Amino acid sequence: MNVIIYRSKVVNDMYLFVAEADELARVPNDLLRRFGRPVESMRIELTAARKLARAEPARVLASIDESGFYLQMPPQPVGDVPKITIPDTLNG
Repeated sequence: MNVIIYRSKVVNDMYLFVAEADELARVPNDLLRRFGRPVESMRIELTAARKLARAEPARVLASIDESGFYLQMPPQPVGDVPKITIPDTLNG
């Protein structure tokens, strides 16, 4: 499938994958409002065998087929994970 990948100008590292044939026609308006003006990042031929940096190609293709798009969220920052302290009385 020929795919267009758009990046968000509003949220860093957020990407929207759509079929080249449909472009943004199947993407819900609410999502587009939150995503901001899409900026084309690249066009690729996506197959299940192609490697992607942060997504499984088969999952991306299935989502585009079913919903008309795949939204890749930014990675969770490792440093922002809250630290949980267990009281000594609960430590075995």
